[in-house]
Amino acid sequence: MKGYWITLCHVTDSETYGEYIKLAGPAIQKYGGKFLARGGEQVKYEGSSYDRTVVVEFDSLQSAKDAYNSEEYKRALKYSSISSERHLVIVEGL
Repeated sequence: MKGYWITLCHVTDSETYGEYIKLAGPAIQKYGGKFLARGGEQVKYEGSSYDRTVVVEFDSLQSAKDAYNSEEYKRALKYSSISSERHLVIVEGL
């Protein structure tokens, strides 16, 4: 079954967050991640508001978890943790 990585993000420092994006994209793609939504226009109907929503599809839940726990992604997280407030979940598809 597919795995999906869903992130809701509020960017607090766009310059530093740009460094996260440079590193995160290749790290995610290395593990087979395919970006389905990455920013863009969004409409909030319920809950708190976030600047960015990112949805990534992986071949499996395990691939998504491997990407998140990879050394490459850990390097990216160093930038994200100081430049954004995020909620991230990895969920198994149907």
